[in-house]
Amino acid sequence: MSVGIAGTGWVTPLGSNVQEVWSRLLAGEQPIIQEVCDPIGKHGYPVYRVPPESLKNLPPHPRLRRASAISRFAAAAGLAALADANLTLDEKLTDRLALIFAVANGGVIYTKRFYSDIVKTGADAASPLLFPETVFNAAASHLAAIIGLSGASYTLVGDGSVGLTAIQMGEDLLANTKLEYCLVVAAEEADWLLCDAYQKWRLLRSGGSLKVFEDIGKGMILSEGAGAVLLSRSAPIEIAAISAGAHFNRRNEVSAALAETLAQIGSSSDAIVISSANGTFIDAAEIAAIKQVLPNAMLYSPKEALGEGVAASALWQVIVATEALRSKKLPCPQYSNASRTGPKGPIQLVNPAEMTVLTCGLNQQAGAARLVRL
Repeated sequence: MSVGIAGTGWVTPLGSNVQEVWSRLLAGEQPIIQEVCDPIGKHGYPVYRVPPESLKNLPPHPRLRRASAISRFAAAAGLAALADANLTLDEKLTDRLALIFAVANGGVIYTKRFYSDIVKTGADAASPLLFPETVFNAAASHLAAIIGLSGASYTLVGDGSVGLTAIQMGEDLLANTKLEYCLVVAAEEADWLLCDAYQKWRLLRSGGSLKVFEDIGKGMILSEGAGAVLLSRSAPIEIAAISAGAHFNRRNEVSAALAETLAQIGSSSDAIVISSANGTFIDAAEIAAIKQVLPNAMLYSPKEALGEGVAASALWQVIVATEALRSKKLPCPQYSNASRTGPKGPIQLVNPAEMTVLTCGLNQQAGAARLVRL
């Protein structure tokens, strides 16, 4: 059974309107780097934050009054994907719809606040209003309530590849149930505590904007936001193949895991790859896998412009691939095995039939998908 992408929505450091953000990506824009500080050691970390105006169109709802940033991002992206597919929120839709939420780090800010209250003043003083936002499925609960969903709702926890795992699960739901749609949403929020952890793992940049495919990777910049993809049985962009289950135990196994997933989805040797390169060891591993499986491929990573959104990143990549197929344009590739002449900048795709999405998480998971324009 074929499954396609009927609608998309996102909230990113460059905004939330899909077409507006796509235009900014084509223009090579990058968000302003902001700094979050450790209140104890006063150490600063660079992040890409979502501009406040990106949520201005989020409708008011009682469930969002005290909701964390991650829940608000997820709600905005999910509702935008439904609107993009011209669907009306009513009982007829909710009976035919499932929701899958993907996350890696969860509501870090609320977890920190809840824990701090307990440490400072004891368990009895911790606000019960904060606790629901500390669990991983908080965003799914809020979004399901806003939509009025009474059926299937799932939360998957993973790494930067979890978005593809969620899409694969959505495909399975549509293939084995009477559902007509599956809304896949992924979101993350940025906080100094999260940055501190990634810094200790030696994965963050110490300064400057994020660059990918450098000779020596200088690290990534964490970002926040959400992505949403509405799956249906009939849509102009089809998910022709997906592989979201390759794993690795050591960094020297990453390229082999990526090559395995690429081989499974059957992309052409001169594929256009929407890469997950983020300035870390992932970049070199992706190049090695591409040279082995897709010797003439071009690579473009939206993370140079949007940052490392962890769970949200894979869905951002899928949306970029979708927009490239729709608009027949691609932001300037950062890496190509094939020779390319002409000025550096966005390229016009003459007749793009397919796009490849390649993901690699920092918690030992790799995945790939092949999208086809019908």
